[in-house]
Amino acid sequence: MQILENTSIQLRALEPQDLKLLYKWENNSEIWEVSHCQKPFSLFVLKQYLENSHLDIYESKQLRLVIEIKENEEPIGLIDLFDFDPFHNRAGIGVLLHDKIHRQKGYASEALETLINYCFKSLQLHQLYCNITTNNQASIDLFCKKGFEITGTKKQWIKGQEGWKDEHFLQLLNPNH
Repeated sequence: MQILENTSIQLRALEPQDLKLLYKWENNSEIWEVSHCQKPFSLFVLKQYLENSHLDIYESKQLRLVIEIKENEEPIGLIDLFDFDPFHNRAGIGVLLHDKIHRQKGYASEALETLINYCFKSLQLHQLYCNITTNNQASIDLFCKKGFEITGTKKQWIKGQEGWKDEHFLQLLNPNH
């Protein structure tokens, strides 16, 4: 098994043909609150992003991978490392399965496990962290299942359509560091 694959999913780099898919996913206003986005992205901006996605994580300080179902290579989501800090050996992590039909099937769990292994074994990171609104129990359960611990709560941190929301800060320390 390759380092960026698991039983039923594989993680791959962004490709130029992902432009329309990114455009659809990034411009879905239903997920903007989770992704901390407040406006749509143009095709031009996303094309530029794709053209620079080949940069090494040490240059760009981020890594975005497409989650695909191994069996048919269907792209179903994205998993990201962001705010990569090589001095402190840490990065933020986020996962998105765009269509609800792909959720609750173990794909996000496998993608998260795969990226955690990559981060701890290949990148030698000391820790990963994520931020999840306190009402997103499915995501909290997903990350806690993989060993993340809630280490803090930011009060009224996210302004949503229904008002202010608290956000948990979760961390996972590399047990071999």
